[in-house]
Amino acid sequence: MTVYAHINTVPNGSTGGIMIKEHSELLSHGKDSYAFWGRGREAQNDHEMKFATKPEVYLDALQTRLDGRAGFHSKTATKRLLRRLDEIKPDVVHLHNLHGYYINIEMLFNWLAAQNCKVEWTLHDCWAFTGHCAYFTYVKCAQWQSHCAYSDKCPQLNTYPKTICKKACARNFDEKRRLFASILPERMKLITPSQWLEGLVKRSFLGTYPIEVRHNTIDTTVFKPTPSDFRARYGIGDRFMILGVASPWTERKGLSDFIRLAGEFGNEGFAFVLVGLDKKQFRWLPRGIIGIPRTDSPRELAGIYSTTDVLFNPTHEDNFPTVNLEAEACGTSVVTYDAGGCSETLLSATSCSVAGYEQAKIAIMRLSGRN
Repeated sequence: MTVYAHINTVPNGSTGGIMIKEHSELLSHGKDSYAFWGRGREAQNDHEMKFATKPEVYLDALQTRLDGRAGFHSKTATKRLLRRLDEIKPDVVHLHNLHGYYINIEMLFNWLAAQNCKVEWTLHDCWAFTGHCAYFTYVKCAQWQSHCAYSDKCPQLNTYPKTICKKACARNFDEKRRLFASILPERMKLITPSQWLEGLVKRSFLGTYPIEVRHNTIDTTVFKPTPSDFRARYGIGDRFMILGVASPWTERKGLSDFIRLAGEFGNEGFAFVLVGLDKKQFRWLPRGIIGIPRTDSPRELAGIYSTTDVLFNPTHEDNFPTVNLEAEACGTSVVTYDAGGCSETLLSATSCSVAGYEQAKIAIMRLSGRN
């Protein structure tokens, strides 16, 4: 029987949910599948393993902040993972996100190079082929096409995975290129959720590998029109409800654009709801916006989607955002920027991708019937 191993940062959220869904489907079809992660909930059975501890993750994050070597720490945690992989002897190793302060990519790829297993790698962002960042279109950086930080300094050292070290980016680029090339193209296939990301990968040092575009899917037994008392609980009534969902909310995700829209529209006939805020963001959230912390309950989220009038996804940089899929599956229209693979996610005739803020404002006003 074919043995599958799946590896990701977490078992929840968008990328973790995709991993666990694939793992669960294999198990339900009688396949031998194992899921591994470094952060999040504890394992619930012998086919799951959380191989990093919280102190190890914090230490990795601290080391990365100091030396900029994201993906090259967490040796003890990675040894635990590799010991378990030696035990189960996987025929297929399916990689997802390899960043997030939990794994040592040098140890992992040295192990993979010594095996005969097939490797599938779903790229959820651009980190695999840069020297530092997960995305670069927002800052219009093209160094990744030749050599990161070779002729110019990296412009995003202050973004995730944040560091004070200015010298690691070029080295990271070289070592990623060397490590990932240790797996021959006939053994490794890359998977991208969007045609947009496929196009970028083809122009990177990973462009020699076969690439399959496999759009992310969601659980439509959960994400469907769902009865909810959300409006009553938060006093929204029959106001036109505009929802934003992200975790975490950052400038790249368009937080300031959502707040700007709320300020310009006001609360007369409108209600603005942000899901996925952290504690700091709650402190300065403008009055008039209903803030909701991150939820790991898909059913709770389905209820919120179902009761809203439009999901406004103002992301400036994204791959294939599943929040758009979830909202549409719950019967809600989506207005999103035409960034990354966002336009590829839309199926509803009432949803649209637009060039920027002003166009989004017009589209939302039209949906509200107040134009």
